[in-house]
Amino acid sequence: MINNITVGVTTVAFSKDKELIAALKDIGFKSVLINEPKRRFTENELIEFLSKCDIAIVGLDKITDEVLSKVPNLKAISKYGVGLDNIDIIACKKHNISLLHTPGINKRSVAEQALGCMIMLSRNLFVTANDLKNGNWNKNGGTQVSGKTVGIIGVGNIGKDLIQLLKPFNCRILVNDIINQEEYYKENDLLETTKEEILKEADIITIHTPLTSQLKNFINKNSLKTMKSSSIIINTARGGLINQDDLKWALKNNIITGAAIDAYEVEPPEDEEFIIIPNLIATPHIGGNAKEAVKAMGLSAINNILDYLKKDL
Repeated sequence: MINNITVGVTTVAFSKDKELIAALKDIGFKSVLINEPKRRFTENELIEFLSKCDIAIVGLDKITDEVLSKVPNLKAISKYGVGLDNIDIIACKKHNISLLHTPGINKRSVAEQALGCMIMLSRNLFVTANDLKNGNWNKNGGTQVSGKTVGIIGVGNIGKDLIQLLKPFNCRILVNDIINQEEYYKENDLLETTKEEILKEADIITIHTPLTSQLKNFINKNSLKTMKSSSIIINTARGGLINQDDLKWALKNNIITGAAIDAYEVEPPEDEEFIIIPNLIATPHIGGNAKEAVKAMGLSAINNILDYLKKDL
């Protein structure tokens, strides 16, 4: 049965990884297609690619009802990564396409990046390193992360892993999530509160939520105004959670001290004026792309396909 199945890989990171591609081919599928251009597909390119596939491994591609309606041979989608907000789950059910997914597979990779950004921005490492490269001897060493108030919005797999990493820093940690996790909060000395209170009180705010209609641009000019002028904000989750134009305004006008952004509504981002702001760490959506995480996500996507084939074919 496997030798009649074509598997396609849309995600660039997986397509570049020779070991993952070899592992997929070794299973014995009829053919394995990869993202040859090594860039995000346009919608039309995605449709053309998926139309050749029985099963697809996808990353951040927008899998909409429009796309799925034009790829009748597709039977299953295996998610490379964790977030599902780019995939229309209702449309998958409508078109009888199985969605294969392993939550939390890259949590340590993302949590480490968030922690790294906290330290870089708090201690002024990012700004002073760039200043020195430009010939400026800036001795402003910033502030320690230790003992600060950290607000974590979204206490899922990544948020919880970040909480573990923060324990040696003895921070006061404020948390907010739509799921009731009272026992977990109590066990870990966390203070549950509202998003609004986190914005007002926290020295460091880090976001680890999916992108939903309720959370679209929930960090905007009004919410940024409520933050301390000394505070920093980090988004390693999804573009669209923070209004990019409003964040640019806040950074340029010293409304807050700094920010780190790893995800954008348009990728790659097109606003060069935003990207070069000195107190903004702007990374190319690499939070989950540590070498270990790439392997783990890839193998998980492959194993989920094998489990699916054992159960459903």
